[in-house]
Amino acid sequence: MDNIRNFCIIAHIDHGKSTLADRLLEYTKTVSEREMKDQLLDQMELEQERGITIKLQPVTMKYKELTLNLIDTPGHVDFTYEVSRSLAACEGALLVVDAVQGIQAQTLANVYMALDQNLKIIPVINKIDLPNADPARVASEITKTLSLPENDIILASAKTGEGVSEILEAVVNKIPSPSGGSEAPLRALIFDSRYDEYRGVQAFVRVVDGRLKKGDSLHFLATKQSGEAIDAGIFKPKLTSTGELSTGAVGYIDTGLKKIEGVRVGDTVAGAENVQPLPGYQEPRPVVYAGVYPIDADDYPELKDAVAKLKLNDAALTFEAEQGGPLGFGYRCGFLGLLHLEIVQERLQREYDLNLIVTAPSVVYKVRSKGKEQKITTPADLPDEFDEILEPWATVEIITPQSYLGKVMELAEARRGEYKTTEYLGEDRAILKYEIPLFNLIVDFYDKLKSVSSGYASLNYDLSDYRPGDLVRLDFLVNREPFRALTTIVHRSEVRSRGRAMVKKLKELIPRHQFQVPIQAAVGSDIIARETLPAYRKDVTAKLYGGDVTRKNKLREKQKKGKKKMAQIGQVNVPQKVFLEVLKR
Repeated sequence: MDNIRNFCIIAHIDHGKSTLADRLLEYTKTVSEREMKDQLLDQMELEQERGITIKLQPVTMKYKELTLNLIDTPGHVDFTYEVSRSLAACEGALLVVDAVQGIQAQTLANVYMALDQNLKIIPVINKIDLPNADPARVASEITKTLSLPENDIILASAKTGEGVSEILEAVVNKIPSPSGGSEAPLRALIFDSRYDEYRGVQAFVRVVDGRLKKGDSLHFLATKQSGEAIDAGIFKPKLTSTGELSTGAVGYIDTGLKKIEGVRVGDTVAGAENVQPLPGYQEPRPVVYAGVYPIDADDYPELKDAVAKLKLNDAALTFEAEQGGPLGFGYRCGFLGLLHLEIVQERLQREYDLNLIVTAPSVVYKVRSKGKEQKITTPADLPDEFDEILEPWATVEIITPQSYLGKVMELAEARRGEYKTTEYLGEDRAILKYEIPLFNLIVDFYDKLKSVSSGYASLNYDLSDYRPGDLVRLDFLVNREPFRALTTIVHRSEVRSRGRAMVKKLKELIPRHQFQVPIQAAVGSDIIARETLPAYRKDVTAKLYGGDVTRKNKLREKQKKGKKKMAQIGQVNVPQKVFLEVLKR
């Protein structure tokens, strides 16, 4: 165990975590020059396209006769659960801070998580090769804000490789080796998993006590499942079989289990059933809910299988089956944010070849009626009468240059934000603290924040509490039929502007039909906004050559009657982009 070091890289998004991981792999010759490419650990196609890390990714390196287990983590707030699971498998963390941007909101959030886990933090100022880099200012911010010694700060450039040897030396000398009993019964923590068609469920584990060998019996303590270790190995970063894992090691186990529910992230794998389980992870709390339905109802079994397999690889996803009226059978899924929702949708479509409808996202409300309280995750389920409705609020930290302070405060207050404090970070930046209704935050607050601050501001948020609100259910009727998937819950002060904006947008997005389609916004029985989608007009008189005008009028009247009949029985097709655009203001 003395020759093992387990550490992860944490940072705000786009501060150079994955590039630094590339340099570490190159320096330790873990990957050959021929196999090396940029962002090597971002193995998902979506990660490479978007240039962001979505999944944690472990890799084992050799350096000076030592085994270094690195876990690269995401930086976006929506993937914080990936970071928290990585931290639990490590004894130390490299904190990477951009030499130009300095400390950002997610930097602070990640540091606090690492300190809660009692990890040794090694601060690294990255991108010192950039012409506008100011490492002295950033070092001052780190020492003042995070109380980390200035002598511990390493200056580096992940692009040029400068400082990489100093980082590796710091990992070896400052991060403690794992503790645990090598002679004790096997206990390993599952920090991630995935499904393989041939090997069954593969569990990614950190061995805390004991040793695991190929062929050993396995017991999953939380799910009460048993199996056998078909194989075990490490990440190089491809799965490389070693046949065993020793105390303190990070690696994978091929369980052979075909029952996906048998392996759960946070569970303990043991060699015997009567072993004390390890403390797992806090269950993730979804902040956004949306319905996911197959466009073709016959694809529901494939969707059921795909969601279960994706849950293995994305522990923050929650789901339960539901019946969505005209949309048929599907799932009500919980996500950690809108980007998380978007990524899950893309993965279901790409990796499992599904055509989906995803409904308008919503947050969880609590409704009190006749002394009882119930949670509402589907806006259409909000009853017409109730005593009180409570909405979730979030505590928000925004880091912004002082020159944009006024615009950022205007944006927060326009979203019903309540100002708390301002703290100053160095000479030219400030940390604004607000409390904002969660729904107003998830809609497009992040995009607007980047817009008003020219891309310089960053934010992090946590759920705080539920508060009573003057909220109403806003329904949308398409061709006089309620469209449950578009129903939303809004504050009474915003209901008319929101209703008008939505029906205008729906008029633009819904394709025209052979008959007129009325699009209405309603609160209860009151119609508060309406637009009419005009019908396609076929010129039924084109075949007439001359003759009396009454002949043309007769044909037009006949066409009008036919269109009226179509409107009564006609189905209006609402394309998928309506659901994607529905929350953009």
